[in-house]
Amino acid sequence: MCIKQKIAILTSPNQWFVPYAKDLQKKIPQCDLYFSHLDIKESYAIVFILSYHQIIAQEFLDKHSLNLVIHASSLPKGKGWSPLFWQVLEGKDSIIFTLFSADSKADSGEIYLQKTLSLSGLELYEELREKQAIMCEQMCLEFLEGFKNLYLSPKPQIGEPSFYKKRTQEDSELDITKSIESQFNLLRIVSNEEFPAFFYKNGKKFILKIYADSTSSAGGGANN
Repeated sequence: MCIKQKIAILTSPNQWFVPYAKDLQKKIPQCDLYFSHLDIKESYAIVFILSYHQIIAQEFLDKHSLNLVIHASSLPKGKGWSPLFWQVLEGKDSIIFTLFSADSKADSGEIYLQKTLSLSGLELYEELREKQAIMCEQMCLEFLEGFKNLYLSPKPQIGEPSFYKKRTQEDSELDITKSIESQFNLLRIVSNEEFPAFFYKNGKKFILKIYADSTSSAGGGANN
């Protein structure tokens, strides 16, 4: 890949996406990695804003030719927080990822690229994160290839928007009157360390952690 324009990746520090951001940086020539938009002093042709959790002022966006975000939903459906996890909870096994331009409104920019992540229905939190990150890397690289060859053009978002609320630790609560089968998708999206599954019994709180058996061969899922 030969991209002459300077490119930057912006992600939040000390969180799950950092190793993948570093891996993506290695795959893109002349690419810089930042953990705060306040540290970016120069202008870039493209800034990939990936898993970044700070509010960015319009004056920052105006400094760069393109500011691109990836959201795990078919925008304008599924704006807001944790769209991948909300859709897993809904039982979906095909998740559309959208690469679009950042603007001052939430998840409202023009769309450059959409791809579908296919899930097996058995992935737990860590594997979901890995597949999410790999999809983001692939989409960034595919965008750069299309950008170089001038065959990508943006299109506006069409349709009625919907929104997902921010997930909290309380969203990991299990209902002990329901079966594991009926709550398996909830167990898939809990983090054993950050927001583990839990339930209450006679006023006492119990915490559950879930792991896949490493000897099991079941699984799957593919990217399209």
